[in-house]
Amino acid sequence: MTARLKVAVVGAGGWGEQHARIFAQRPDTDLVAIAGRTERRTAERAAAYGTRPYTDLTAMVEAERPDLITVSLPNEGHFEPTLELIRLGVPLLVEKPLVFDLAEADKLIAEAAERDLFFGINFNHRYAEPVLRARQAIANGAIGDLVFATWRFGGEPNFGTSPHANLIETQCHGFDMLEHLCGPITSVAAQLTDKTRTGVYTTLAVALGFADGAVGSLVGSYDSSYAYPGTQLIELNGTAGRALIEDTVARLTLQSVGDETRHVWQAGYFNDAARQFHLTFDRHVDAVLAALRDGAEPPVHARAGRRALALAMAVIESFETGRRVCVPAEVPAEDAS
Repeated sequence: MTARLKVAVVGAGGWGEQHARIFAQRPDTDLVAIAGRTERRTAERAAAYGTRPYTDLTAMVEAERPDLITVSLPNEGHFEPTLELIRLGVPLLVEKPLVFDLAEADKLIAEAAERDLFFGINFNHRYAEPVLRARQAIANGAIGDLVFATWRFGGEPNFGTSPHANLIETQCHGFDMLEHLCGPITSVAAQLTDKTRTGVYTTLAVALGFADGAVGSLVGSYDSSYAYPGTQLIELNGTAGRALIEDTVARLTLQSVGDETRHVWQAGYFNDAARQFHLTFDRHVDAVLAALRDGAEPPVHARAGRRALALAMAVIESFETGRRVCVPAEVPAEDAS
């Protein structure tokens, strides 16, 4: 594909506007449609970006013939629309979480595979500048052999009907990021609390074991605030040094064992592209469109969403049984072929 790609966005909500923004402003894409659940809101979003509104997915695909559809719907409303779009045979980029049920995840992935369909998921944290630099530092041996890793992420709630929304829809980023940087997680042991909302597990702490023998921790919460500094933190401690990622895009600190000098990356005055969280999605889209044009797999396949969900389900099992749960290691999605 060398011509401008026709892209349709499914979802007229808050993050769906980032989808519309990206494809409306890129010189290599045409935003041909916005599809949504409610007629007025969908029409308003489409008008704002100079495109056409639809409330019927099949009608939209038949009329517009998009080269790519991106999906940004409420967390627990992903399965049916995604399955419909897969069966319509259009390449897809979907938002996290993939779904809340492993059987549904398996069905989506299997039906996409039957059609040899491009099927990516937007784990955009991978494209933050500190994460890209940390991954390169790890590959270069800057921290040596990993000994422990920590993920912490907490903010305001995004309640749905699931008692495990925080675990599945927010901390999926943590599972994906830890495996992206540290390799497969092979065991989990969990504590969850519903202290602030009976029957809904708003805060959790998980002990992790990695395939290479390293250990880790994941702390996630709906009982915190995105206004707090240090809302999100990743620490990677190895035999040769440490990497510290703060607030996803804010700062990367690298330090060698015994060296009181720290090496810090932080976006400069004019580097808005690296400073702003929502622009990590723009970077991911660059990679998505390059892969789509080349006929390659997505840079982050939907299998990564299924993997994060499998780890979340192991956490639930650990909490409910009071036992450590082993999880089969999987090849990272970007390395699978």
